[in-house]
Amino acid sequence: MLYQMNAAYMDSIKPLNSWSRFVRDLNGVPWNVFKASWPCRTLDASFELIERLTDCYEEPEWGLNTAEINGETLAIQQNVIANKPYCNLLHFRRSKAQPNQSKVLFIAPLSGHFATLIRGTIKEFLPHNDVYVTDWINARDVPMEQGVFHFDDFVDYLIEFLELLGPDTHVVAVCQPCVPLLVATSVMSKQDNPALPASITLMGGPVDTSISPTEVNDYASGKDYEWFQSNVISKVPDNYKGAGQLVYPGFVQLSGFMSMNIDSHVQKHFRFFSDLVRGDGDNAEAHRKFYNEYLAVMDLPAHFYLDTIKRVFLDRNLAKGNLHYRDQLIDLGDIKKTAILTVEGELDDITGKGQTSAALTLCKNVKASRKEHYEQKGVGHYGIFNGRRYREFIAPKIKAFQIKTDKQAKRMKASKNK
Repeated sequence: MLYQMNAAYMDSIKPLNSWSRFVRDLNGVPWNVFKASWPCRTLDASFELIERLTDCYEEPEWGLNTAEINGETLAIQQNVIANKPYCNLLHFRRSKAQPNQSKVLFIAPLSGHFATLIRGTIKEFLPHNDVYVTDWINARDVPMEQGVFHFDDFVDYLIEFLELLGPDTHVVAVCQPCVPLLVATSVMSKQDNPALPASITLMGGPVDTSISPTEVNDYASGKDYEWFQSNVISKVPDNYKGAGQLVYPGFVQLSGFMSMNIDSHVQKHFRFFSDLVRGDGDNAEAHRKFYNEYLAVMDLPAHFYLDTIKRVFLDRNLAKGNLHYRDQLIDLGDIKKTAILTVEGELDDITGKGQTSAALTLCKNVKASRKEHYEQKGVGHYGIFNGRRYREFIAPKIKAFQIKTDKQAKRMKASKNK
């Protein structure tokens, strides 16, 4: 029913969206000598705001087509090297091979936004690393015959991708996938899997949600499992490839996130309007880029979403030491060889301080010299993996940690060969 109501609403506002675009096009014709005047700028700003508020935002482009490497501009292609029903593994292939660069796998969050949300995260690594990313598929586009997708399937995908990439791969998980990455690392460690990641970086992930609980945590833990099952799960209607799939709709997720910071979003749109009227193109374009990404949402597989609600937020299985994967009890004490870096933001209002760094305590058998925590002052959740402070402080910290890990591995290997 939620899907049908949202579809009816979007259909009802299409004429307003089209009319707004028409007025803006008419106002911007070359022979309109008054288009730079204050009244015309105000008119254009008003109708652009209406157009954007009534638009339907599709999956954005990656836009990572080149990288500066050793003073040379190289073309980049996004190649699918593994295709799964719910995820593609993308490789950012440079036009010229770069020897002796370590592999870095980015685990994008499966939490309502497309993987392009972390393009800024990835961009900083393209000149120095061989980069891969999990590109999750909108659940509404997955045919029913492909089956359902659970938390354990997420872990299976991570293990399969790491086995494909091979040994000495560094992994960076952004927010939600921190928990399944820890599970996958534990499973691979116990099996002594040769593709065990060299290091894992956990960025703003809900490892232990009892620490510094946020409004997001309160929302998830304040209701029981049956409430989520009954109130936010929908069936994909017939006009999509995944007709019949049970999903947590992206528009429900988006409305939840926006409602928690509604004042901030309203103020940003008023500021956007003022920037347009003043002719401040740079600030207006920054607003467009952010909200083009933020408002583009995807549906989540219902079983995965409900598993995550129960295991991570309601029962806190990993933190309590009673999480099971494929009927196997997970013990983070099995992780011994993989180095671990946790990253948190001082002002994070989605994943509270201490929730991610709890992983360092839980992974008790990793040597202290191979565990680090970094807290970035003055940033919230999105500032952990995007923006100026990420570029200037956080990305260099992650790179330095990975380089340090590689050097430690080489020394250990050399000592064994003596």
